[in-house]
Amino acid sequence: MSTEWVRRTVPPLMRDVHFRRYWLGQSISLMGGQISMLAFPLTAVLVLKTNAIGMALITAVGSLPALLFSVPIGSWVDGRASRRQIMIVADLLRALLILMIPLAMTASLLSLPVLVGLWFGVGICSVFFRVSSSTVFVALVPSGQYLEANGMLQQSQATAFLFGPALGGWLIQLLSAPVALLGDALSFVVSAATLSLVHPKESRAFHEANRNIWEGMRFIRSAPILREIFMAQMTQNFFRAAFTTVYILFATRYLRVTPEQWGLIFGPSSVLALLGSSVTTRMANRIGLGRTLVVGSTLLNLPMLVVPLIGGQHWTVVAALFMAEGVSGAGAMIRAITVGTIQAVSIPDDIRARVMAGFTTAGTGMTPLGAGFAALLSWLAGIHYTVLVATLGLSVSFLWLLRPRVLSLRNHKELQPLVT
Repeated sequence: MSTEWVRRTVPPLMRDVHFRRYWLGQSISLMGGQISMLAFPLTAVLVLKTNAIGMALITAVGSLPALLFSVPIGSWVDGRASRRQIMIVADLLRALLILMIPLAMTASLLSLPVLVGLWFGVGICSVFFRVSSSTVFVALVPSGQYLEANGMLQQSQATAFLFGPALGGWLIQLLSAPVALLGDALSFVVSAATLSLVHPKESRAFHEANRNIWEGMRFIRSAPILREIFMAQMTQNFFRAAFTTVYILFATRYLRVTPEQWGLIFGPSSVLALLGSSVTTRMANRIGLGRTLVVGSTLLNLPMLVVPLIGGQHWTVVAALFMAEGVSGAGAMIRAITVGTIQAVSIPDDIRARVMAGFTTAGTGMTPLGAGFAALLSWLAGIHYTVLVATLGLSVSFLWLLRPRVLSLRNHKELQPLVT
């Protein structure tokens, strides 16, 4: 009876001990990342009293490695025998670098240059981790279960959205923003420990990778659907970076949102994000993978238009931000699951890290450019106008995806002929 109950209720992937360990470690790391998402900018705002330009510098420097180093790092990773070991080392180094922030504050050494330098180091480690993770993922998951596996990881992301910011807001209130970062450092250690217990059969190393570092970008250009996703992601992340650079500063100083209210806004609103991750598979089966991608991209970005238009009583401001974050979170989950599935199926193993490096450049790599744009526009026109321009850019970024080849994509089985 108990065995039959387990067979009916536990997803097949979770019965595999290696995937279960991988999922657990990444879920905990995602929770820690949500703490940092709130604690790191609030360290700059509340402890270092930085301004919009300082926030732009921090945002840009943390993501600058993705812009500068993704392509060569992806090429190097494709030539390594064990991407899992790269991920473990990257996790441990990120934990050490984040640990140095509260230590620097305790020693009265924390300053904007120190914070920027440590965040730059975290950014480099994150590039190594990100471009390696796709290879480990496809080695752990059968191709027919990519959508399900991505959905499970995104449900973990949504759960982290739900509880992480609230936990972060509580830790910041209790211990201060820099000390709250210890939660993220611990999560990286747990991620490294679980990865050390996972032993996937990775694809062989491709030693010719370093002689052809742009192969990933050439592949994206030649693959229609990947190319549309790339362009949409690049546009979205440029304006997302501009928005994120001034969002917390704008809402904290001008809308009077407190750390506890940030926990409310980012936390319970993520119930909708969890809902988005849970319905993606059914949505893709019903309306197709391509149209699901368009729906997710639209829901992710359009609600942010409410931020520069908010007015009225304080509770209406918090409620509006709560709803905007919730709908956007649902869209983020839907988009991430569909994009992850498309990438997992359609990218050949021998150039996987290089292709993912290209997407990292289009994604995280746009952050320093968007942050610089936000700093310049804030200086020229003010922070409110910057928020307005950034949200307008976000709201139209999905237009790249309104192509027949994307809208007609039904499932992952149709992908291979489209990219070869």
